[in-house]
Amino acid sequence: METSIATGLENVVSKTGTTTSQAPSTKSLGKDDFMKLLLAQLKNQDPLKPMEGTEFTAQLAQFSSLEQLSNLNAELKTQSVNQITMGYAQSVNMIGKEVVANTGNTVTVSGSTAGLNYSLAKDAQSVTISIFDKDGRLVKTWDETGQKAGMNKVTWNCSGIEKGDYTYQVAAKDAQGGIVSVETMTTGLVTAVNFKNNQITATVNGLEVSLGNIVEVKQPESNA
Repeated sequence: METSIATGLENVVSKTGTTTSQAPSTKSLGKDDFMKLLLAQLKNQDPLKPMEGTEFTAQLAQFSSLEQLSNLNAELKTQSVNQITMGYAQSVNMIGKEVVANTGNTVTVSGSTAGLNYSLAKDAQSVTISIFDKDGRLVKTWDETGQKAGMNKVTWNCSGIEKGDYTYQVAAKDAQGGIVSVETMTTGLVTAVNFKNNQITATVNGLEVSLGNIVEVKQPESNA
């Protein structure tokens, strides 16, 4: 019967008089530990019953596989770090850009007009848009008609409105007067890019937005 590495370890323990309670416990066997056990097994094997060549070859193959897996794991970790670093470096270029994210309901006023983005679950006959300031006071409301399902964008004429961040709500109805589900979006400038908990986020209108939620990036419009 072939002798395993575990059996070889038992032989080493029995010959050296070391008890298992004295040996430190480990959760995994690394390639260095594997080689030490293999050498110890060869050193302490019974001269009258040496390890068979096939068994020795099999254990060397196990060691080679373990080493390859260890190297592959290290390479994958390095690639992961490189990808995150590259992604962070590229995302920094978004600072100062105007983005649309499919989360939240904020919009930044920096000129005479501002774009509002939202997605409709189905065609809507009427759409009512309401703008609120940071204190929750209604600033403006108006209606749009005949909008299609999917992403929609309307322009808010905000001339004379104080610059800053605002929130908005959208209520939509179909031709039969039924409520149409609406998903609002955040529109604004990226002021910072952050990396924490292995995730890259962009700060838009004071909120941290995951890069996966950003659906549009463009140069800000220069309107007075």
